[in-house]
Amino acid sequence: MARTFRPTCAEIRLSAVRNNLNKLRAAAAPARLLFVVKANAYGHGAVELARLAESGGLAWGFGVSCVEEGLALREAGIKSPVLVLGSLYPFESFVEAINAGMIVTIASLDAARQVIEASRRAGKKAECHIKLETGMGRIGARKPAVLKIYDELSASGAVSAAGLYTHFSSADTDPEYTRRQLAIFRETAAELEQRGARLLLHAANSCAAMGYPEARLDLVRCGIAAYGLAEGFEPAMELKTRVVFVKNVREGAFISYNKTFRADRPMTVATLPAGYGDGYLRRFSNRADVLIGGRRCRVLGNVTMDMTMADVTAVRDVSVGSEAVLLGRQGGEEITAAELADIAGTITYEIVTLITARVPRVYTP
Repeated sequence: MARTFRPTCAEIRLSAVRNNLNKLRAAAAPARLLFVVKANAYGHGAVELARLAESGGLAWGFGVSCVEEGLALREAGIKSPVLVLGSLYPFESFVEAINAGMIVTIASLDAARQVIEASRRAGKKAECHIKLETGMGRIGARKPAVLKIYDELSASGAVSAAGLYTHFSSADTDPEYTRRQLAIFRETAAELEQRGARLLLHAANSCAAMGYPEARLDLVRCGIAAYGLAEGFEPAMELKTRVVFVKNVREGAFISYNKTFRADRPMTVATLPAGYGDGYLRRFSNRADVLIGGRRCRVLGNVTMDMTMADVTAVRDVSVGSEAVLLGRQGGEEITAAELADIAGTITYEIVTLITARVPRVYTP
């Protein structure tokens, strides 16, 4: 990475990721972990965390969303299985995936025929997992089509159908619907077994892995819990910067664009070099807190692209260079991804995945 001077960074504690994966492994056993590192490992750094998991034997393999993400892992030397969880398009990308030894998702008869053709063109047997639609309504084939897909792939001799999976839409909110999805999955898997199929079965994400033991099957796809953003796990990421400017303002002074904040008293205001260009959402304007000097300091005015202002009137000895924590812990205070998600009206996944590429990821033991 090029040398950087700007003090804004995302610190990733590798020990937290390691502890979370070990906790998931213990809970899921004898099922193995498919560590989902799509979207740059939910903003945490896919290559670095895949290396951590592979070197420590913490996961069976890795889940990515597209061929490009899988190629980045292969180019970094990752040898473990890589499953492309997305529906591939254009179909020419099957050849790239096959040549890189990735497992591709097949979610339609058309895709099955395309992967057979791509395998023959590549001169290499492809490996795939078939995606069953059980109620998520995203990608996947329903049971009758899945049976036809399996038959066509098996008859081709060019493709190994090695797995079957589905995705729960509401494991955290609707147990009845989740169990209905699982029942459809089990029924389909049983019919494939009658055809002689020997498949790796997986359905559970982090929430289902912890809450539905019957859904663990052969593999568990762990994502959000591995990064510590589920209850009972250790958050791995902290977003930090340092104060770059401190000023005293008079009563009545406006702060930032559009005059959305007006001081109701004399105040001390710190400027931080982080904003929505770094993924710190404009929605946090006048609503979120940052931590400076171990105290909560309210964001003042609109968050700008590169800078955010905060009220440090009550903070002793604040100066240029003082640490500011936008996400994470300082002293006895903590700002969680869940807190920021509540303010923004979103989910924790979005808070961390939106932290942009210009924010360096710094890894600590």
